[in-house]
Amino acid sequence: MAEQQIKVAVLGGGSFGTALASIAADNGAQVRQWMRDEALVEQINREHRNGRYLPHYAMNPAVQASTEMAEVLKEAELVLIAIPSKAFRSVVQAAKPWLTAEQILVSTTKGIEQESFMLMSDVLAQETGSAHIGVIAGPNLASEIADKQLTATVVASGDALTRTRVQQALGCRYFRVYASNDRHGVELGGALKNIYAIAAGMAAALGMGENTRSMLMTRALAEMSRFAVAHGANPMTFLGLAGVGDLIVTCSSNLSRNYRVGYAMGEGRTLEEAVDALGQVAEGVNTVKLVCAKAADIGVYMPLAEGLYHVLFDGVPAQDMARMLMMGEQSSDVEFVLPREAVQQAHRETGGWHEP
Repeated sequence: MAEQQIKVAVLGGGSFGTALASIAADNGAQVRQWMRDEALVEQINREHRNGRYLPHYAMNPAVQASTEMAEVLKEAELVLIAIPSKAFRSVVQAAKPWLTAEQILVSTTKGIEQESFMLMSDVLAQETGSAHIGVIAGPNLASEIADKQLTATVVASGDALTRTRVQQALGCRYFRVYASNDRHGVELGGALKNIYAIAAGMAAALGMGENTRSMLMTRALAEMSRFAVAHGANPMTFLGLAGVGDLIVTCSSNLSRNYRVGYAMGEGRTLEEAVDALGQVAEGVNTVKLVCAKAADIGVYMPLAEGLYHVLFDGVPAQDMARMLMMGEQSSDVEFVLPREAVQQAHRETGGWHEP
């Protein structure tokens, strides 16, 4: 419970933004939520319900929704930005005239900007120059948060004030907020796991067992941390909520949007049909394309992501993805214990396994 009434602005009318707005209001904050959809604003203010994204969730009636950015941001101490990556920069630019240097700006978006390959916190830093920037990530299915099921998240920032204010504003009986100072590691964990959730959905639709799913998640974690460390992240971050925590929930639950896209494709639908059926943004589809291109540029080995790319965009049948996984090299388990290069060297020296 916050000790004093904090003023919170939430930008975005989706499921996670709505859940966070209501949690902050439950904690005694004064909360305003911005969205473009006038009908949704009217519904939230009249019925205290977001019929489009969380239709059965009774929001805290103190949450005030508006299409007016200036009204929502006025005197806000904490600004939570829950906007899909595609529109994130344009919304931040629209908000800029009403942002101040003292405000705490926190992204909840698990994605990467297409044009620049920038993470959302970097977009925030570039556009605002703020010293108070953070990110929220973790195993946070909005519908379960709405049901007040015990959930944990992580707030990451190099700024202690940002971490503390988010913990004060959002931490409650059923929503636990843990702190990290590895902003990019946490943010990359949140973005990268979306790729592997699609693969897990495909595997489930194809009838693969628990051994396969366990292998898929573990090798996914190896790829995620390998890629993130190449971008300056701490590998230990991936043992936490934004790494293994988020990966488990999103690869195991049909509430995960990315999992559902993968499942539909595993059943034989095209990518377009799977995305249309979902009716919401599945960040992983865009992330696969961006990450595979970046991995090729910087020389990071990501066979699972590459295999998934071929299924999504090159017409390779989903069942072939599992075959590709089994054909890859048998290398090290945890590279930060035994480097992959050392295993490859041993193979060469003993005339053993060769990379296909």
